[in-house]
Amino acid sequence: MAESQEKEQPRRRQARGERRIAQLLEAAASVFCTTGYTAASTNAIAREAGVSPGTLYQFFPNKEAIAIELGDRLMHEMRDTFGEALAPVDPATPLEEAVDAAVDRFIAFNCDHPVFFALMHGPDIPGHIAEEHDALHATLLARIEGLLSSLLPDSAPTDLTRTAHMCLGLYKAGLELVLGHEGAERDAYVQELKHVLIRYLEPLVGDRLGRVEGSGAGATAAR
Repeated sequence: MAESQEKEQPRRRQARGERRIAQLLEAAASVFCTTGYTAASTNAIAREAGVSPGTLYQFFPNKEAIAIELGDRLMHEMRDTFGEALAPVDPATPLEEAVDAAVDRFIAFNCDHPVFFALMHGPDIPGHIAEEHDALHATLLARIEGLLSSLLPDSAPTDLTRTAHMCLGLYKAGLELVLGHEGAERDAYVQELKHVLIRYLEPLVGDRLGRVEGSGAGATAAR
């Protein structure tokens, strides 16, 4: 019995520690969104979390360590998100539907985690986060290029790269506007972003999406 209790105590301490870390990261996300990374302080994060600075320092030596841990977790989740959002598209899927699905997943992630945009696009983010974000950005571009290559099989690699950069650039520009609004106005900006991407891709993709193989009538109906 005593041995069982001895094993249980470290597990409980670990669980408490993980809950405290999650609490501190949530508080840091709120502070970074409100003040930006540069103006944020460990005292402000501790206040937001409802703990003493001493408690915070038990887990993180400084705000950079907090930002790095938060950024790492968010980028891991972001990789999962774009893995789903940029999955191969069934040729029977209309372009509008494909764009809707991809944009909705990315927008949902950024709206659920506004600190991701605040950290990744701030002027003074820690070097480690900047490096990780650059790697994420490169991977994301590669996934977009891979998706476009199946839709534009006759395009030169340089054209695919340029189109991928344009799609991502348009999305980022729209995202900043989306996050700057709330409620119905935010929804309206999401729709505008989708319209821009659809109008850009439509003449490039042509009739490769929204068609049912072997059925001209079905293709027309799908579109």
